[in-house]
Amino acid sequence: MKLTEKTELKFSLKYGKPATIPAGEFKTYCLELMDQVQDRGFEIVITKRGKPVAKLAPFEEKRQDIFGYMKGTVSILGDIVGPTGEIWDADA
Repeated sequence: MKLTEKTELKFSLKYGKPATIPAGEFKTYCLELMDQVQDRGFEIVITKRGKPVAKLAPFEEKRQDIFGYMKGTVSILGDIVGPTGEIWDADA
């Protein structure tokens, strides 16, 4: 079931606050509201008897941290701190 233009406007964002919807109406439009939240990225607060009971928000996958993302992929062979025996231009 598609939301009508009137219903869609009723639950749209107002002044940067999450939209609110009564639980009974949420039940009716649940799948469509989930699609809107995913597509538009806004939150919906679901109320029961006028009090907030749940929040529907877009799922954000946690980005992998740049530090440590290669942990366990490198093998160290031999001494990496000691001198190599090579003569460098800086040593001459």
